[in-house]
This record gives sequence, structure tokens and C-alpha cells, in this order.
Amino acid sequence: MLTFCLFNSLAQAAYERNQAVPVEKVLYGTIESVRHVSEKQLVEDSHSGWKTFGGALIGGVIGHQFGGGSGQDVATVLGALIGGGLGSQHGQSAYYLENKLVELMITQEDGSQVMVIQDLDPGMSFNAGDEVRVVYLTGYVRVDLAM
Repeated sequence: MLTFCLFNSLAQAAYERNQAVPVEKVLYGTIESVRHVSEKQLVEDSHSGWKTFGGALIGGVIGHQFGGGSGQDVATVLGALIGGGLGSQHGQSAYYLENKLVELMITQEDGSQVMVIQDLDPGMSFNAGDEVRVVYLTGYVRVDLAM
């Protein structure tokens, strides 16, 4: 039986040392394969609305400096539109955040196989053949080297 468990960066131990976390079960097993993977997450700028508004405000103020009468009103509106467009274009910035993960294929002591993808912990290196402990906690699974 193959079970697939995928956990993002929020799947780290979300508790302090003095807090109890319910454990559903603990199984021991052997790592069959290890693969290092990365997950790219698109992060969008959440302040783009303010940049658009600021650009429109500055463009309107600059446009208001030109002309007179109805020409000044037209220059103000055009300045606000151009400034808002530039602010919006600048505000649509996004970048990719890369999360380093490790994919572990494990044969558990009961004969079942499980694949767990978890955050890469530089302090815990996994290799094929390692004995591990698969800890099933409420809502997620965590793999550690067996002690």
C-alpha cells in the first residue's frame, strides 16, 4: 500500500517544548530512497493597491500644475491616469520563494510503504538504508532518524 503525504513549510513542529501534541501512532521503517526537491511558491506583492493609489495621487498633483481652466482639469485627470498606471505596473511585482524539501520513500515495519515529503532539515541527513521513525501526529506526519 502506497500512501502519499505532502506537507508544506507549515508542517514543521508547531509546538513549544512544554506543549503536548497528540500522537496517533509511531511506526519504524527503513528508507528505500531519498530525493531532494524544491517547491517554488509564487509570492505576490500585497501592497499593489497602495502603489496604484499613490501613483494616481502624485500624477494628479503634477498634472494639476499645467494649464488653466478646463485644460488644467484635463491635465490633472491625465496625470492621475498615467500615475496610477505606472504605480499599478510597479505594484504588480512578484517573486518566487523556493522551499527546499526532502522526499522519503519508506518501508514501514508493518510492510506498508509510505512516501513523505517534508522540509529539509540541514541537521538531519537521510540516506537510503537508514532506520527511521515515522511519527503520525494530528494533521501531519514527521520522519526522524530512529534512535
